[in-house]
Amino acid sequence: MSSGLAPTLIPNPVAIWHGAIENISERASPCRYLTPTQWSAMRESALDFCDRLGADAHRLGWTAQQLFGVHPEHGTLRVDYCGALMIAGNRVQGVDADRIMFERTAARRDKPGQVWGPPIWEFKARGD
Repeated sequence: MSSGLAPTLIPNPVAIWHGAIENISERASPCRYLTPTQWSAMRESALDFCDRLGADAHRLGWTAQQLFGVHPEHGTLRVDYCGALMIAGNRVQGVDADRIMFERTAARRDKPGQVWGPPIWEFKARGD
């Protein structure tokens, strides 16, 4: 390595996703209409997803908004803005280029006109 070039640290998006979800208490729902019990299950599933499939999702181009997005004003109440992991709290079975597979259903990211909200940790940071 040339002495004139300093190494550059590149952030790991999956670690950022995991850390951001982990920083939201499992006992304090970030959204008004999401019960703490629902949030706890959703949070656990999101952390599990990051651990098992996060690297694959990132490699396939999934974004934080597509995975963890919520409506900017109404949180998870408006599922049409929610990312794949912010709808039901079910454990993910697999990921491919355009869908996240659950045991009995799938969430797609290739719907025409789809609008994604900010990741839930940004929503939580706003204090809503």
